[in-house]
Amino acid sequence: MTKLSVQENALPTVRAMVVVEGWADTQRLALAVNCDTIETGGSALGKETIERIRLAAERRGVIVLTDPDFNGNRLRQLILAAVPTVVMASISRDQGRAERDNPHQSLGVEHASPNDLRSILLEADQRVGQAVPPSDIDQAFLLTNGLVGSGQAKERRQLVGDRLSLGYANGKQFLKRLRALGFQQNDILQVLKGGQDGQDN
Repeated sequence: MTKLSVQENALPTVRAMVVVEGWADTQRLALAVNCDTIETGGSALGKETIERIRLAAERRGVIVLTDPDFNGNRLRQLILAAVPTVVMASISRDQGRAERDNPHQSLGVEHASPNDLRSILLEADQRVGQAVPPSDIDQAFLLTNGLVGSGQAKERRQLVGDRLSLGYANGKQFLKRLRALGFQQNDILQVLKGGQDGQDN
């Protein structure tokens, strides 16, 4: 990853998690603000994704920013029905239309200007009002507790992911999710000891 200078990386931070439809949206948001995203993977909305959104809403607050089209609106309604505490943000169809090379007239967050996205997300973030505590979890902690770099690492991450509604992730994504949601080392140790809605395996 290219290291940016302080000036190049001087983007405002959005405290809430932002729900978007895909990786291209996440990349576009990175040009506008510093934020963490949950990607739905398109118009589908699986149980695991709903649980991740619910958890983020409880611990940090969630902003939903989907495409200004039929599928985007459907996703917003599904998410709102499952997690009523989310904050809705939206771009207009004009803001979401690509300026060129768009023969199918597709609409999406990935086409919106960074300035528009920045304004929309910062306004929505003010309506969330929750702050995430800093996490004390790092790569060394995952190594020490067999969550990466061991023969049982995958199974142990699966256990923690299930108990904390994080879903399964590889080591890098697992660490990112834990830190993004402000989990502490003690939270993980409780799960591994069977102390969080589970029993020792």
